[in-house]
Amino acid sequence: MLNRRHIRIKVMQSLYAFKGHESDDLVKDEKFLLHSLDGMLDLYLSVIALLTELHKKSEEYNKKLQKKLLNADSDRNPNTKFQENLLLNFISNNKILQDVIAKRKLNFWHLDFEYVDILFKTIRKSKLYDDYMNDPNVGFKHDKQFIIDIYTELIAPNDKLFDYFEDKKLTWVDDFPVVNTLLLKLLRKVKLTSPETKLLPDLYKDEEDKEFAKDLFRKTVLNNSKFDEEISKKTTNWDTERLASLDGLLLKMALCEFQKFPSIPHKVTINEYLEIAKEYSTPKSSLFINGILDKIVKEYQSQKLYPKAGRGLM
Repeated sequence: MLNRRHIRIKVMQSLYAFKGHESDDLVKDEKFLLHSLDGMLDLYLSVIALLTELHKKSEEYNKKLQKKLLNADSDRNPNTKFQENLLLNFISNNKILQDVIAKRKLNFWHLDFEYVDILFKTIRKSKLYDDYMNDPNVGFKHDKQFIIDIYTELIAPNDKLFDYFEDKKLTWVDDFPVVNTLLLKLLRKVKLTSPETKLLPDLYKDEEDKEFAKDLFRKTVLNNSKFDEEISKKTTNWDTERLASLDGLLLKMALCEFQKFPSIPHKVTINEYLEIAKEYSTPKSSLFINGILDKIVKEYQSQKLYPKAGRGLM
């Protein structure tokens, strides 16, 4: 579920919040990092729970229409295509998935029902909904494409939903685009015959990625003074405020990878932190970081310091 860039971003955020020193006990702050990473899975499951609630809302809506005896015949016999959507039923009836959501206490949409109402109304008023409900085509592939379309065009871009997630947990703002991409990828692959675990991804690709997160955080903190000194020698003509900002932190993380992670190529490290700087720091940050890191790498290579070795270098 998590890729290395998102792990780096989470480490960066945790380091930015870290106020301790090299001699402090890092266990508490390491737990904060792992909790922040774990929160991404919570967000994913919260979105799945939202789709479940929208499915329940369609059932409730149809029942209310049926109770209105004075309504037109079409209302007493409403179009139940959305309610019978095969993908939504696959999600709603997925016991493993729903049990995990309940265990992690993420089925909170019944308390914040107004957001479900807003989204359901938005969906019902859309052309996507009209076209789907009136389309004679049926089947899992057809139903799945409709859910993918409404999620892409109506649910994910909804400002009120985005604000809600931001209020719920601040770190979810950065996680939301990654979760959206992952969810859509899994939905496109799921089949009616897929196992219940298909929509329940692992947080980490493997144990190595989890260790990478902990090691990058811990080794950056424990070598903070050393990295500070090395960076200051390369930045005598730069504003000290820039080094005290996020740029300085990204440089330290890059140095940590240069020195403490021999299997990660220099080029990979530089490219990753340039992309993170473009997204999270100032417009000139990537140029600044690229110049400093390029100078450091050339120095290491000329002096044969911290050689790289591993599969990524073949």
